[in-house]
Amino acid sequence: MKKSILTLAIAVTTITGFAQKIVIKGSDTVLPLSQKEAESYMKKNSGKSITVIGGGSGVGIAALLDGSTDIAMSSRSLKMDERMKLKDAGKAIKEVIVANDALSVIVNPANKVGKLTREQLEAIFTGKIKNWKEVGGDDMPMVVYSRETSSGTYEFFKEHVMNRKNYASSVLNMPATGAIIQSVSQTKGAIGYVGLAYVTKDVKDVAVSYDKGKNYVIASVENAKNKSYPIVRPLFYFYPEPKEKQVKPFIDFILSAEGQKIVDQIGYVAVK
Repeated sequence: MKKSILTLAIAVTTITGFAQKIVIKGSDTVLPLSQKEAESYMKKNSGKSITVIGGGSGVGIAALLDGSTDIAMSSRSLKMDERMKLKDAGKAIKEVIVANDALSVIVNPANKVGKLTREQLEAIFTGKIKNWKEVGGDDMPMVVYSRETSSGTYEFFKEHVMNRKNYASSVLNMPATGAIIQSVSQTKGAIGYVGLAYVTKDVKDVAVSYDKGKNYVIASVENAKNKSYPIVRPLFYFYPEPKEKQVKPFIDFILSAEGQKIVDQIGYVAVK
């Protein structure tokens, strides 16, 4: 009898634990925000379990398709082919913008170049400009870093900065945002791009111009809010409609005044 009661207790605990668990996968950009929000949410709601895993926006969206995540984090919108695959799989998906993010262009602190136009950035990442002397810097080869193709940041930068041009074959694709920070900090001729919240004193933020050099603006929360900085994007959560009851309390927390305060603290831009 005791053994039966114990077995039943374990089964109930497992079922309850499963029902209260949320898995979130995807964008490395959204990762630190989701981790902090989850930590705060779990402190206020004992018995709730949230697991947050990075890997890139594409990884999160693929996990929606195979059912291995409850929420996909993404730093870009769903692509048309992804929407079609989800539709074909019979998965109705809901979309929520949980924060906004300014995308920072970074160089090594020893680099004297402190500003670049959008056109120069396009030429650098497509391989037309290969030496820093071409943009007012020292005679030094450029080492160009990008996120890998599964990254929403990779897609966003290509579309909004590179005018949909292809990356040069010489560009070094990195598996995570932190790897770009580390590589740029250690390589004198390096340039890359990261979400604003990742920027550290080990790299230098470059001011960007979208009006052919008339005005240069540095990435910051304030400049993103006042819309003077040109490279700002929404950060998304995608989830299947049948999961709404399970995930909505957590999403509501992120969108609350408390949750949006965390957005600002982490270095993103609140949506409300």
